[in-house]
Amino acid sequence: MRIIVGVTGASGVIMSYYLLKALKDAPDCEIHLVTSKAARLTWQYETDKPFEELSSLADAVYEEDDLAVKIASGSFVTDGMIILPCSMKTLAGIVSGYAENLLLRAVDVCLKENRRVVLCPREMPLGKIHLHNMKLAAQYGCTIVPPMLTFYNGPRTVEDQIHHVVGKVLLQFGIIYERMKSWEGRR
Repeated sequence: MRIIVGVTGASGVIMSYYLLKALKDAPDCEIHLVTSKAARLTWQYETDKPFEELSSLADAVYEEDDLAVKIASGSFVTDGMIILPCSMKTLAGIVSGYAENLLLRAVDVCLKENRRVVLCPREMPLGKIHLHNMKLAAQYGCTIVPPMLTFYNGPRTVEDQIHHVVGKVLLQFGIIYERMKSWEGRR
């Protein structure tokens, strides 16, 4: 499996670290990482980890300004792309086809090649434009997986919540994440 992961400057960048760790543990998964400049800034504000801890988990890391790399072309076959977290700016770029950087171009390529795209939009509250753009993204073929809190699985920590989000994202690619507690029905 070959997956592109995009990380934007929306709050919640630490979730991308957990996602990459899970993908790294998945059998035969090749990870291509592209981060925005804003993601790197948010990373500094929201985590104590050096950014290299995130990038070291990927098989290939790209600068958002480099449109001459292989993930910018449909002839480079992937299983799709995940953007976690997805900023509203990135969402707007996706639905308008404004592929001005590599992250947006990679999504554009996945959509035009009918590959899976999973967006994890992070904003609160959601405005009418945000909701409209999410609806458009879904109509264009994206799967929308907002990182929402869950309680049916008995989470005790923020990390438990992150594991649930990562698990839901990975299910979109048929990957079972052992750290996600699934609903098991009434006891």
